[in-house]
Amino acid sequence: MVAYKALRALTNTEMALFAQDLDLRYLWLFNAEGSWLASARNGDADHDFLPGTAAEKATAIKTEVLRSHKPARFELPILSGSQVRWFDVRVDVDRDDAGQIIGIIGTSLEITDQKRREDTLKTLLREVSHRSKNLLAIIQSLASQTARHSVTVPEFLVRFRGRIQSLATSQDIVTDTDWRGADLVNLVTTQVERYAPDGMEQIGFEGTDVYLSPTAALHVGLALHELAVNAASYGSLSTSGGRVAIRSRIDRSTETPVLVLEWQESRGPLVRADHDARFGTSTLERIVPNSVGGAAQLEYHPDGLRYRLSVPGNQFEPIDA
Repeated sequence: MVAYKALRALTNTEMALFAQDLDLRYLWLFNAEGSWLASARNGDADHDFLPGTAAEKATAIKTEVLRSHKPARFELPILSGSQVRWFDVRVDVDRDDAGQIIGIIGTSLEITDQKRREDTLKTLLREVSHRSKNLLAIIQSLASQTARHSVTVPEFLVRFRGRIQSLATSQDIVTDTDWRGADLVNLVTTQVERYAPDGMEQIGFEGTDVYLSPTAALHVGLALHELAVNAASYGSLSTSGGRVAIRSRIDRSTETPVLVLEWQESRGPLVRADHDARFGTSTLERIVPNSVGGAAQLEYHPDGLRYRLSVPGNQFEPIDA
């Protein structure tokens, strides 16, 4: 009675049961519908219904179980259409009432969903490792550039901490989108607003919003940080009446679309000809454009600083209106 109820309970699961004789021919199968055993019949061997590689693997393991008298567990991949299904198979020797080995008894449980989750996790871990290495390389480059253009240790610490905070802010946005990237408007707001005395009222954004790739998001965010820090220290964000106009557009005149991002300051203090080139020139003119495969132009006009960054099409995608 207990065995009968146990078998009835198994019919509501995806577990299949089977038994084979000493020649590894199937004696009976239970709850095999929908599994790799679905087409097996009593008297069949694995090679009668399984693909060659799968049949060889299953037969070899079962043969070893009969030889060693030790149970075994293995995963069996089965091609079903264009998809691979995975099964967790456990086998052990089957004995009669006298204790004599009469064959194999086993169970099979589909684990396709589990394998897919494992594959997804492995892919994510590889991606995290790759991006972590890239981020460390960026930090190393920033540390070197900041040290080269800092006169004192306190000056280095202030500049370096600000740049690290900028990276962290952009990284948070990228992470929140499951590593898809960051939308430009959100990046502008998070990187620039805190440096404006009157908040976003001093910042004007117009043009095309796009999704930047993770790499572009980190470096465009860094460029916005450098521009905002300079504007807050010496430029149009150092006074409540100053303005910053940020414009973006997609230039489709070339074979590959290019995102053109422009920063223009106005109504701020008069820009001196002997500007401090240390504020972030190397970051804006070399590190950022080189990292995204684009180009940049930094200009000092009496009425305000202007910066233009071109980002190639493989680093962004338009956001549908």
